[in-house]
Amino acid sequence: MKKLKIGISGFGVVGSKRFDCLINHRDAKVVSICDQKFKNQPCELEGVKIHENYRELLKDEIDAIFICMPNDIAPKVTIEALQKGIHVFCEKPPGRSVYDINKVIEVYNENPSLKLMYGFNHRYHDSVVEAQKIIKSNKLGKIINLKGTYGKSKLITFDQPEWRTKRDIAGGGVLLDQGIHMLDLMRLFAGEFNQVSSFVSNTHWNHDVEDNAYALMKTEENIVGFIHSSATQWRHRFNLEINLQLGSIILGGILSGTKSYGAETLTVVEADPDNDRGDPKEKMVRYNKDPSWNLEVDHFIDSIRKDLKIKKGSPKDALATMKLVNRIYYADPDWRNRFNIKDFD
Repeated sequence: MKKLKIGISGFGVVGSKRFDCLINHRDAKVVSICDQKFKNQPCELEGVKIHENYRELLKDEIDAIFICMPNDIAPKVTIEALQKGIHVFCEKPPGRSVYDINKVIEVYNENPSLKLMYGFNHRYHDSVVEAQKIIKSNKLGKIINLKGTYGKSKLITFDQPEWRTKRDIAGGGVLLDQGIHMLDLMRLFAGEFNQVSSFVSNTHWNHDVEDNAYALMKTEENIVGFIHSSATQWRHRFNLEINLQLGSIILGGILSGTKSYGAETLTVVEADPDNDRGDPKEKMVRYNKDPSWNLEVDHFIDSIRKDLKIKKGSPKDALATMKLVNRIYYADPDWRNRFNIKDFD
């Protein structure tokens, strides 16, 4: 069987990472890439067409495209690719707002034979997968609450482009750019949050997107979640604590390309309510490799070749997570009025 022909639109840090995952893939081959930087930075890759504009890439003979572009244009490229009969993998977030992803899903629903997947790679981390297994086993009972912190020291780190600070391009700040991963995981573990209270601010960096977002949320099953998404976390931090009836699961650190979030660990706490002294037995596992990028690419390629359902990163999940982001923005009346946030529920 011939390899799938792949295009990559946007060849920055993430696009290059996707290329690395695909370069020796057994079932796929990158045949075309594009990035506007190629106007001033010529690029040569053997057997790969190089373009400066995504529309030129879409004219090539490709089966699927990886879209690694700013939030304002990613939905537009996704729609145009779907309309050309091309399978799409788009990095998170799906766009600047719920409106953007709703427009994409309209076109996707008109092309049911195509695959559309979004890049929520945290779901593929070993610590997250193991936490899911423990929760599903019911060994520790039902979830009571979750507390998540995902923070970095500023909105633009490690020479990222400045568009992340501009509302008309990015749509939001640290919550939409980074906190969306934590919200996706909290939904994965606890289900849908239908009550939200929040405080959103941009008082430190003074951009027109948030540098801090705090939200208290509750599901219909009365599971409570708290998230702090921060761009004033001077020591980069990822931490998700899940408290259950008979213990806790703590996800600490996350392996990333920057290696700035510390070691990735999973701590399982087994409570003994009848002999509670506040110091229960704990077992910690440390993970040294990040398979998430390759596993995510494999799932997308397999879904095309074998016509499988997208299990992680589906349009349905992406829409639900984007709606939760919007609920957090909308729940703060000052933020809602200041930036005219719409209610999409």
